[in-house]
Amino acid sequence: MVLFKNFRLVMCALTLILGILGAFSSLTSSESGKLVYVIPVKQGVEQGLHKFLVRAFEEAKTNEADAIFLEIDTPGGEVQAAGEIGKLIRNQEVPIYAFIVDEAFSAGTYIALNADKIIMTPGSAMGSAAPIDLAGNMAEEKFVSAWTKKMRSAAEMNGRDPLIAEAMVNPELEIEGVTEAGKILSLAPALAKEVGYADYLAQNLEDAFVQTEFEGPAVIRLEPNMGERVARWVTSPYIIPILLTVGLAGIVIELLVPGFGLPGILGLSAFSLYFFGHYIAGFADWLHIVLFIVGIILLLIEVVVPGFGIFGGLGILSILGGIVMAAYDPMFGSFSLGIAFIVTIVISFIVIKYFGHRGVWNKFILREQQKNEQGYIAPKDWKQFLNKEGVAVTTLRPSGTAEINGEIIDVVSEGGFIEKGKTIKVIRVEGTRVVVRENKTNMS
Repeated sequence: MVLFKNFRLVMCALTLILGILGAFSSLTSSESGKLVYVIPVKQGVEQGLHKFLVRAFEEAKTNEADAIFLEIDTPGGEVQAAGEIGKLIRNQEVPIYAFIVDEAFSAGTYIALNADKIIMTPGSAMGSAAPIDLAGNMAEEKFVSAWTKKMRSAAEMNGRDPLIAEAMVNPELEIEGVTEAGKILSLAPALAKEVGYADYLAQNLEDAFVQTEFEGPAVIRLEPNMGERVARWVTSPYIIPILLTVGLAGIVIELLVPGFGLPGILGLSAFSLYFFGHYIAGFADWLHIVLFIVGIILLLIEVVVPGFGIFGGLGILSILGGIVMAAYDPMFGSFSLGIAFIVTIVISFIVIKYFGHRGVWNKFILREQQKNEQGYIAPKDWKQFLNKEGVAVTTLRPSGTAEINGEIIDVVSEGGFIEKGKTIKVIRVEGTRVVVRENKTNMS
């Protein structure tokens, strides 16, 4: 309980500190009496961006902003996050302007189409919205179809030609004077204005204010705080599998190699980042974090108990449950975890091959060669040793060898380690598994 309490206090303090850092926004004076929020939509589109925009829109509404300008410069990103951001934009009462300063591709295009008006600057572009998977290949047909409908719907909502939105997804579509078959449509400012996809062409933000009749407003430029920046990075679909792989591999290597060194530190750091980022983004809660910690504790308990039993099984389920439930999408969380497991298994084989004689691994395997001339035999009836007493020939940790009735056999201690030379007693026989405990009644 103390561990959980301290962990919670640390997480709360870290969240508060990161919330304060970078939470400040810049404010310029007003000549027109109007208030405009400028909110950046930059880098990749992911769930962390959605979380930031929720806070930004709430602040703009609270301060009775006259307009919100989304400063867009993104190559695209996660479709699910883009869909949620689009819904968020549509539900705002404050007029929202998509101000494209460089590129608004893929998911960025969808975000722009949901705004009330679109403004483009010289050299900017929008379009190229064909959905791809993590490997860079075109997504499945059913996914492409669903995404096309969303793009068309966003275009129609503000009176734009839905066929052009579809051409940004479907390379086979041809529109005379706009795009030819075999190419994904991307619009430069002039063409976008011509086909009704850009409402204004502006040299810069000040020019955009003038054209939209917000000349000389009080401007609040809101930036994500440090916690939101971490959340944006951690919730990236490219970063999650890496964090989980580093976390799992680091912990496994630390168990196989002696000492609490770099692998263990990296593993714990990766898992901490994973849970903290998803917590800040609003996906993970304390239940998921506690579930993960309980899983680690159960695995540690399993280490000192002979065999692979209930503690180990429950520990693995708790760890997997905590990781998957904390993810913004359980399916993607499971997929990322699968990648991490495959990579970790490969790394584990390599570590065992070169370092298997060291560390915790060495404590749970029997390495002594069993030779007949040394008295080792393979009894046919293991029940003959039940309730018999003997002496530990090797340290039982928990497996080892013991001499019972003049015969040397493999045994396993009931729990904990038994030092070499201690008197032991057979308490049960399970098939070929002989379980013993230290016989303290015969100790002088």
